[in-house]
Amino acid sequence: MSKKSENTLTKILSSGGEIKADARKQEDVAALAEEMGLTFFSADCDKARNRSAILRALAKAVDYPVFFGNNMDALLDCLGETLLDQKKGMVLWIKNLHSGDPTLADDARDIQGILNDTLEFAADKDRVFVYSIEHVGKHSDPEPGVAPAPYAESQGK
Repeated sequence: MSKKSENTLTKILSSGGEIKADARKQEDVAALAEEMGLTFFSADCDKARNRSAILRALAKAVDYPVFFGNNMDALLDCLGETLLDQKKGMVLWIKNLHSGDPTLADDARDIQGILNDTLEFAADKDRVFVYSIEHVGKHSDPEPGVAPAPYAESQGK
């Protein structure tokens, strides 16, 4: 990582904000975040094909309780409570969000709004909140006659 990009990253990790995923590697950000006393969380949304699945992936990443509600208000509560549990703050890295998928486009925008609301909350509570979203295209179409992997595996195929 170049010195200039490291300085920019350090500034974001000090004050909060969004890190453009295409410009940074998750491992570099995680290492620097931990050096700075921030907790790093990573949510893999690659298999999420609907809002509920995205929300479950995010709640699971931050180890939020099972009783998490599946709506955007619950996500805001989840992130706010998780943030307050950290000494200095947290970084949330969202991997493989299929925002190019027509069924997830609105949800991706809503999640971006929740993340921005969490930034404001963090500032009010004297914490640091940083996030990054790896936007990817739409899911590939399923092959006709082939069950999705989790179902096939559960059937012993």
